[in-house]
Amino acid sequence: MANNPIVNMFRIKELRDRMFFTFVVLVVFRLGCVLTIPGIDAAKLLAYFNDLASKNRNAFASYMDFFAGGAFSNFSVFMLGVMPYVSTQIILQLALIIFPGLKKVAQEEGGQRKVAAWTRIGTVFVCLIQSLAVTVYANSIPGAIILESQLGFKLLAMLTVTTGAMITVWLGDQITAHGIGNGISMLIFAGIVARLPHAVFELGSRIRSKEINAVFAIVVVLMFLAIIALVVFEQQGERKIPVHYAKRVVGRKMYGGQSTYIPFKINPSGVIPIIFASSFLTFPLQIVSSLGAGVNAPRWVSKLAGILTPTGWWYNILLVLLIIFFAYFYTQVILNPIEIAKNIRENGGSIPGIRTDKTEEYLQKVLNRLILPGSLYLAALAVLPTIIQNLFGFPQSISMLMGGTSLLILVGVDLDTMSQVEALLKMHHSDGLVRRGKLRGRNL
Repeated sequence: MANNPIVNMFRIKELRDRMFFTFVVLVVFRLGCVLTIPGIDAAKLLAYFNDLASKNRNAFASYMDFFAGGAFSNFSVFMLGVMPYVSTQIILQLALIIFPGLKKVAQEEGGQRKVAAWTRIGTVFVCLIQSLAVTVYANSIPGAIILESQLGFKLLAMLTVTTGAMITVWLGDQITAHGIGNGISMLIFAGIVARLPHAVFELGSRIRSKEINAVFAIVVVLMFLAIIALVVFEQQGERKIPVHYAKRVVGRKMYGGQSTYIPFKINPSGVIPIIFASSFLTFPLQIVSSLGAGVNAPRWVSKLAGILTPTGWWYNILLVLLIIFFAYFYTQVILNPIEIAKNIRENGGSIPGIRTDKTEEYLQKVLNRLILPGSLYLAALAVLPTIIQNLFGFPQSISMLMGGTSLLILVGVDLDTMSQVEALLKMHHSDGLVRRGKLRGRNL
C-alpha cells in the first residue's frame, strides 16, 4: 500500500491542500451555475426549456450547456463560462502571429503580463457583446423577464453575466496557481461531468418510454467504451525522435556523449484544437441564435441561425476545418521545429542519419505526418455526436455528452491532471531522499 499513488496523494500535505482547494473552487463554480441572474423567472425558464427538450428542439441551448455545465439553460451568473476568455485568447494568439510588432512586445521582459492583461480586457468586451445577445434571447422566452424596464434588465443582465464570466476566469486561475491541473480545463471538465448523470437519467427515461430503441442504446454505450479506450491509447502514444549529443570538454569537465530522444505525441495538440474550435464558433453562434430567436427577427438572421445550428452539416463542416487549422496552429506554437533544431545544435546534438542543417526540415516533416492524422482523428470524434443523433435519433443533450468531444476533454484533462500529481509525488519523494541523506550525513 505504501507505493499506491492514490494513498500517497492523501499522505502528502501539499497534495491534500491542493486537492481540497480545487474541490472547494469547483463547488463554488457549480453553485454559481444554478444561481439565476436577477430579473428572470426561473419557473418560466424551466418550463420553456423542458418544452424544447420534449420537442427535441433545444440544439442551441444543449450546445451552450455542454461547455457551461447546464449554466446557460439556468440563465445563471456563470452562463457564459470560460468560453469568452478562450475565444479572446485565440484572437490574441492569431494577432501575435499576424502582427510582428505585437509578437516583439510579447517577447520583451514583462511581455507575457501585458498579453495576459490584454486578454482580460478583450474578454470583458466579448462578454458584453455576448451578454447583450443573451438579453435578446431572454426577451424571446414568454414571461421569462419579470422586470418592467427592458433597459434596466439589459443593463443588469449584462453587468451580472460579464462579472460572472470574469469571476469564472479568476476561479480557473486560482486552481492553476493553488490547486491541481489547468484551471480553465478543470472548469470545462467539471461542467461536462456535472451533466453526465442527467444524460444517463434522460437516456433511461427515453428507453422506458420507447422513444429510443434499447438495442441502439446498447450499441452506443459499447461505442462509448470503445472510444474511451481509443482516446486513452491515442493520448498516451508518442513518436520518439532519437538525439545523440557529442562529447564536449568545458574546463575540466566533460559533457555530452549520451543519447536521448524527443517525444512527439501522436496527437501533439491534445484536446486544445477541439476546445479552441468550439469556443471560436460559440461567439457567432450565440449572437446569431439569440438575435434569430425572436418573432420579429430579420428573416436572413433566422435563416443564418438555422444554417449554423450545432446539429447542422454546415456547422460541423466549419468545426472540422477549424479543428484541423488549430491542430496545425497550436502544434507550431508549442513544438516549433526552428526552436527545437536550434537547441539541438547549440548543445552539440544531432539526429542519427540526418544532416545538421536538415534537422529543422526533418522535424517539420515528422510533425506534419503526426498532425494530419491526429487532426482528422479529432475532427471525426467531434462530429460523432451529430452522427449518433442522426442515425439513432438521440437527443443532442445525450449525444454530445456521449460523443467524442466530451470523451476527449474528460480523458485529456484527467491524464494531464494525473501527470501533474505524479510529478508532485516524485518531487516530494526526491525531497524526502535528500532530507534523509542529509540526516544520515550529520549522524555519521
